[in-house]
Amino acid sequence: MSASEEILDVVDADDRVVGRATRGEIHARGLMHRAVHILLFDGKGDLFLQKRSLAKDENPGLWDSSAAGHVDSGEDYLACARRELGEELGLDADVGLEILFRLPPSAITGFEHCTVYRAVHDGPLRLDPDEIDDGAWIGVETMDARVAAADPELTESLRLIWATYRDMPH
Repeated sequence: MSASEEILDVVDADDRVVGRATRGEIHARGLMHRAVHILLFDGKGDLFLQKRSLAKDENPGLWDSSAAGHVDSGEDYLACARRELGEELGLDADVGLEILFRLPPSAITGFEHCTVYRAVHDGPLRLDPDEIDDGAWIGVETMDARVAAADPELTESLRLIWATYRDMPH
């Protein structure tokens, strides 16, 4: 099954399931759905970014959060986050995940209700070549500067997620 044929839950503004549709239909019609993003830090506090595969239908070749994905129909946010860490970065489900915040659906998020998690792991990582062309650890100050400059090599959603994260009390 191709990515555009995945079945996802369609949700309303309050994140209640109101139907199901293929990923392709959801994106084509701008329907609200669910996604997760994970910010993976190492023990020094650096953030891991993934460079999306050029084969991806959305934001190909741009730098994005450490791992991310759509919540499958019937799946919950935490299970999705664990699955994405495994699929994209080769991490076991025992990596601790902390909910940071939720973002409401908007044009920037692709009309996704996004739950953003934080995890700490020093590696090694096993990047999925179908999803990720490259990966890099980046310092917080460097990330702050790239977001402040609206770096076009970063996805819009990552810039929003990072700005929201940095506005949180630490």
